[in-house]
This record gives sequence, structure tokens and C-alpha cells, in this order.
Amino acid sequence: MQIIRNRLMVNQIPRFGFKYLNDSTFLNEDHLQIQKAALDFAKEKMQPYSAEWDKKHHFPKDVLRELAAMGFSTIYVKQESGGVGLDRLTASVIFEALSYGDVTTTAYLTIQNMCAYMVDQFGNEEQKQTWIPRFGTFDAFASYCLTEPNSGSDSKNMKTFAKKDGNDYVINGSKCFISGGSVSDVYLLMCKTSEKDVSCIIVEKGTPGLSFGKLEDKMGWNASPTAMVLFDNVRVPQSNLLGKEGYGFKMAMSALDGGRINIASCSLGGASYAFDLTKDYLHDRKQFGQPLAQFQGLQFKFADMATNLVTSRLIVRQAAQMIDNNHPDKTLYSAMAKRYATDSCFNVANEALQLHGGYGYLREYQIERIVRDLRVHQILEGTNEIMKVIISRNLLK
Repeated sequence: MQIIRNRLMVNQIPRFGFKYLNDSTFLNEDHLQIQKAALDFAKEKMQPYSAEWDKKHHFPKDVLRELAAMGFSTIYVKQESGGVGLDRLTASVIFEALSYGDVTTTAYLTIQNMCAYMVDQFGNEEQKQTWIPRFGTFDAFASYCLTEPNSGSDSKNMKTFAKKDGNDYVINGSKCFISGGSVSDVYLLMCKTSEKDVSCIIVEKGTPGLSFGKLEDKMGWNASPTAMVLFDNVRVPQSNLLGKEGYGFKMAMSALDGGRINIASCSLGGASYAFDLTKDYLHDRKQFGQPLAQFQGLQFKFADMATNLVTSRLIVRQAAQMIDNNHPDKTLYSAMAKRYATDSCFNVANEALQLHGGYGYLREYQIERIVRDLRVHQILEGTNEIMKVIISRNLLK
């Protein structure tokens, strides 16, 4: 907390994104101060450059390191482990605010936080001392490797295997859709260590046999590199095992609840920016002798956009609070929040594009980039169809 508070000079409660909403639901004064710091940074250091990053496929490492200096790369890592020690609700507020400046960069920041959290929760003291300080400064960029070419939602069917050989593991297999692939310095790999067991192993870039596919040419998230990560007889010491053998799925699931809240929060920030751009456009653009804001049909669309944003924010914050309280239904509500918020926020951005008419389709007006960036949020961290499976199973068991 002190790392962040040192940067705060707050004289008023911010109204994030929405001009009409006193954004204090679930939040105390500390939350609001941190939100103000994150939003100021997003507007000054991210928003003016996000279109260029997208166009040039530029990964802004310098900006991520500035965010790390604010304490935003180890948000919910315990203070005694070298982190900031905040809760999931605060993290959600931070990621929402930063995504108002750039969705893609913030989404990568959530992955760095997740990797740091996993080392903090399951690593031994040597692993914590080695990696958390480096994650905390972005001296080391981290990637999380779960998905495989033939194993997406069916993650238990993964084929990547780590076989013991003396004091080492020898790893063979591949992972796909890895954010930071080829750029990151360390990879937290989920792989089989027996026919039934999945474990997590730390693999450093530069290890012989570790290689990468081409950078993927994506619809969105262009400011963040994505590539396959390939393992061909990659040999690492058994001391690189994170946690215990066979704990991989337990570790993955503990990270996924929070990851779903994080990506939903990124959707909120991007959709909020699209909403604000649309509000200004409706006042400025005139047709048939009056501003678009005077047309009732467009007013109705705008009202629905606002309602969807507010309800999305509420369910995301409720789910974050349930994770903080270790509520028995935290997985259920995290799935609900992820499904609802990522669907609704994409629809908000898409409606924003429609209300901009032909201008919305031009890169200059930024809306199309937000639409592209938010679309993938309905797929990653578990597709929204899988979220419905989780929700129904929890309710019907």
C-alpha cells in the first residue's frame, strides 16, 4: 500500500469514466485514491499513445516498468513476500482504470500479476526471493502457459509432458496463444508429470530446446505479442517445480477466479472509454439540423449502454469482494461476472461504433480498436460458453 500511497495527491473523489456516476460502490477512500492515481496515469501515459502502439504492434515495456514503480505489478502479492499486499477488489479498480487508457497493455499487466501471485502462493522461499522482486520491477517479464493447440477448454487433455531424468525434468510439447510468448523472460508452464497429474514448472527463456513460433497476426491486442511456446527436450532442474507435483490444476483454478475478474475489469475500462467518446460525439455531430443527442432512438441506445456498464461493474466488484472474503460461491460469481461483463462491455463498444456511423469504422476515432481488443475477452480465461457450464453446474449440483 505504501508504494502506491507515496504517489497520491488526492483532493476530490474521481468520477471514473462516467460523468454522471459517483463511482464509490463497494469502494472506500483508499480505493478511490488508488483509482485516481491509476486513471491519471492512464490518461497521461497510455491513452495518447494506444492507437500508435496498436498500429505499430509496439509492446510498451517502458510504460509497464513505470506501472511497476507504482506497485501495480505485484498488487495482491503479500507484503512480506515483497508485494503490495492489496485485495482483489483494489486490483479490479486498478485494471479498470488503466484499461481506460489502453486495454491491451493492462491485460498483459494482469498476467504479470497472476504469475507473481502463483509464485507467492505456491513457491518456496528461494523461488519467491528469486522471482517476485524481478516480477515487481519488470526486470523479468512473465507468461502463463496452459492452452495447447488441441487442448483449450479441455485442459485436462493436455499433451505437454515433463519426465523425470535424474535431478531434472525433460519437457516436450507445445503451448499456444501465449501472451508474451518469445518476449517474456520466464514461463510458468502447466504440464503433465504423470498420466493423471498436472504440475507447474518454471522455465526460463534461453533454456536449450525452448523456442517460439511466429508472432501471431491477431484481430486485436496488437500491442501485446502472442506466440506458440515450444518445448523440445527442454531440461530444467526439479527445483523449478512450483508447489508440489500434481497441484497444477489446483493452482490454475486458484488463479483463474481472479484472472476472470481481471479480464472483466479490463472490459469495463475499454467500454467506459468508448462510452465517453460516444457521449462527446453525440453532442458534437449534427444531422437534420440538430445534435444526434436529441434523437430519441439514439438516446435509448445510449441509456442501454450506460445500464449495461453499471450492472457489469457491480457484478464484477461483488465477485472480487467474494474472492477477498473466500466466499464458498466465489467461483460461481467469478464465472457470472466474467460472462456478463465481457459480453455486455463488448456490446457497449460495438454500439458505440454503430452510433459513430462510418466514423466509428475509422482508426482515427479509436472505437474500432476498442471493439477489436474487447472481443477476445469473451474467449480467454475460459470461454463464455464454459462460464455458463460452470454457472449451471454450481446451481444444479
